Parts: sequence; structure tokens; C-alpha cells
Amino acid sequence: MRVGIPAESRPAERRVAALPETVAPLIAAGLGALVQSGAGAGAHTRDEEYRSVGAVVVPEHPAGSAEVVASVQPLDVEQAGRLRPGDVTVSFLPPAAELDLVRVLAERGVTAFSLDLLPRVTRAQPADALSSQALVAGYRAVLLAAQRLPRFLPMFTTAAGTVPPARVLVLGAGVAGLQAIATARRLGAVVEAYDVRSAAAEEVRSLGARFLELGLEGQGGVYADERSEEFLGRQRELLADRVAASDVVITTAAVPGRRAPVLVTAEMLKAMAPGSVVVDLAAESGGNCACSVAGEEVVVGDVLVHGARNLPSTMPVHASRLYARNVANLLLMMVSGGRIAPDLADEVIGGCCLTHDGEVRHAPTRALL
Repeated sequence: MRVGIPAESRPAERRVAALPETVAPLIAAGLGALVQSGAGAGAHTRDEEYRSVGAVVVPEHPAGSAEVVASVQPLDVEQAGRLRPGDVTVSFLPPAAELDLVRVLAERGVTAFSLDLLPRVTRAQPADALSSQALVAGYRAVLLAAQRLPRFLPMFTTAAGTVPPARVLVLGAGVAGLQAIATARRLGAVVEAYDVRSAAAEEVRSLGARFLELGLEGQGGVYADERSEEFLGRQRELLADRVAASDVVITTAAVPGRRAPVLVTAEMLKAMAPGSVVVDLAAESGGNCACSVAGEEVVVGDVLVHGARNLPSTMPVHASRLYARNVANLLLMMVSGGRIAPDLADEVIGGCCLTHDGEVRHAPTRALL
């Protein structure tokens, strides 16, 4: 069986789903590799580097030629239409946003694995692309904020006087939030953070940041949008003064498959100091900031709101390295006798399988269809 690696065709996507260092173990496991010419260009990887590890470089998209297609973004409907019954795809694929594609994959009898659906269990961590790319996004968010903030992040003591450090507030202490905290601390900012999970407090403090205790932690569900509107309103009230006191706010509270909860309102933005910056990592799923627009920068009063879109793609070298390892690890879990033979009874493999043998296996997606 051959694993096909296409050149990504969606706008502004510079990552690639495999690098020579991850193609090599796939070939060692008995698989072949077809790499579309230029697939690694965005990540500064040349065709010759793929050839050097045994991959075959082809001019066209591998859909319909390779039995397995691994990509970063999901295939489009036309590409999926070239797949044959029994072919396998691996990619990010948020099913609620790609229902037409899911229909085609099911109709074509394709076995499609979505990394958005990977179970959050220990054995799945080597393939956890959501976490690896969230790490990149959290790091990049702080750099974006630092570039746009019209003042220093660290403290400076000079002959002309002392410049105080900037105050950074991070909302959400998952992978992206923790990386944002660590990066802002390295740059010398004073950092506060909040998460609805009280268990996050220890991780926040271990990075040298102050954990905000609002008295609401640990109540209700795991995610913010599982809570009542009354709870969310109270949460916003208690966060308002900390938002107003911050030079930078980075919001990271995205919930897979659902609209992001609003944590920062327009009124809260107006209370911030002129020149302050908000970077909303949840902008693509509706936004934690009421004024954010994905892929755009909006000025509210004198506060800049950056609606982040696909930040990992802006750091394609290391984002691709992490993602390619995630993909290779998932594929190697399914290799048997030089073939991809997924065991759908396995909780990791079955948990991220979206379509198989003409059926949509993911119950929430079936309900939407």
C-alpha cells in the first residue's frame, strides 16, 4: 500500500502532512510513499529530500493513485471523488463544518480518520495533532501580541527611568494557554491566567503565573459552554476588572465541534488601556471575544482585537514536524504485514474513524446528516 502526501491547496496552508524523517519509518514498515511535487515547499523541504528516503515524487495529487492519503486540511469534494472504495484518508476534518465532504467519503466507501475526533486517552497522545498544533498557536499568539503592543513586554531599568513590565492575561489553560503563559513569561511579562478547571491552577503556577480564583472553578461541566448563561455572565463580571488591568489578553477557550464561549465583551474592551491587544485563538469557532473576526484585526475604541486564523501554518517548519509525527504515529498503529489494516474495535483507531464501508460511524455527524 502507498501513502500519498499532497501539496495542500487550501488558502494560506503551508504545512505538510509528512516530512522525510516521518516517511522513512513508514517505508521501513512496508508501505510505499507518493509525494506530490512541491508538497513540502511551504515547510522548506525539497522534493530531493523525499526521494533520498525512498519516496516517489509525482506531479499530481495522489488521490486515486495512493491507497492512503494523508493531508493537513481535509480533501475537497472533487479530490474525495477520485478515491476508491477501501481507500483511507487521515487529516484534520471537523465533520460539522464539512458535511458535503463527509457524504462523499461515505458514498465512495472511504475509511476516513479525523484527527479532530482522536480520543483524549494516554495511548493516543503520540497522534494528538490538536495538542501539538495548539502548542504552536499558543507560542505564536504571544509573538503576535508583542509585535502589535506599542510598549515593551519586559521590565527595563535605564538611566532614563524604569519601564514596568506589561501585564498579560491568558484565558484558558489548555495546551495553547499554557504555552502562551510560558512564552509571555520568557519575554518578561507579568502573567495571570484563568481556567474553569480548578485542576489547572497548579500547572499555571508552575510556569510562574498567577492563577485567578473567581470562586467558580470546578462547577458544572468541563467546558465553558457546558455551563449556564447565568454562570457565564457571572464569570464575565468577575473577569472584567482583570481584563481592564491587562495590556494583553490571549483567549484560548475553544471547544471542538461547538461555538466558543464569549469571555470578553465589547464593554470589557472599552475599559482596557489605549493600545492594548487581544489575540483570540478561538476566532474560527465564533470567538471568545465578542468583537473578533477570524482572519482580521478589528479596533474597538483604542484596543486591537486579532482574530487568529490557522496560526500553526505561520510557523510551518516546526508545525509540520510535529504534525507529521502525529500522522505517522497514527498510521503505524494501523500497519500489519505492510498494509494499513485498521482495527476499528481499538478505542483510538475506532474513536477517530469518521466513515467506513459506506457508513458514517460518528454518531453526532450522522445526526447532522
